[in-house]
Amino acid sequence: MSAADEILDIVDENDQVIGQSPRGEAYARGLRHRCAFILARDAAGRVFVHRRTATKLVFPSLYDMFVGGVVGAGESYDDAALREAEEELGVSGLPRPTFLFKFLYHNDVGHSWWSAVYEVRCELPVRPQVEEVAWHAFLTEEELVSRLGEWEWVPDGLAAWQRLRVHPTARG
Repeated sequence: MSAADEILDIVDENDQVIGQSPRGEAYARGLRHRCAFILARDAAGRVFVHRRTATKLVFPSLYDMFVGGVVGAGESYDDAALREAEEELGVSGLPRPTFLFKFLYHNDVGHSWWSAVYEVRCELPVRPQVEEVAWHAFLTEEELVSRLGEWEWVPDGLAAWQRLRVHPTARG
């Protein structure tokens, strides 16, 4: 099954399930769905930053400071956060990511998704998924911030990052 065929829950403005749709159709029609964003830090507290592959359905070749992705139909945000973090980092046995907050993301072409933001400590050697990650490094927050104006970032990740910086549970 391709990524475009994955079935997603379609949700309303209150994050209540109102239907289901294949991912490709949800993207094409701008149907609201759910995503999990996980800020992964190494043992030194540095943030995992990566550039997405050119083959991604959404925001190809852009940089991101979160790993994550869509929440599958019937899947919880918590389960999706752990699954996505392990898949994208190429590890198994991560601790369950810590939920921080949730927000409704809207982009400039009318698409929106509920975005649950998490944090996880990854002290394992990472082997990022080659289908998802074209380049990666662990950066200090200072290094990450210095690149915000230099690199082209995924807009939903930037929105989550900005909210995280003012969120009371944000930590380094």
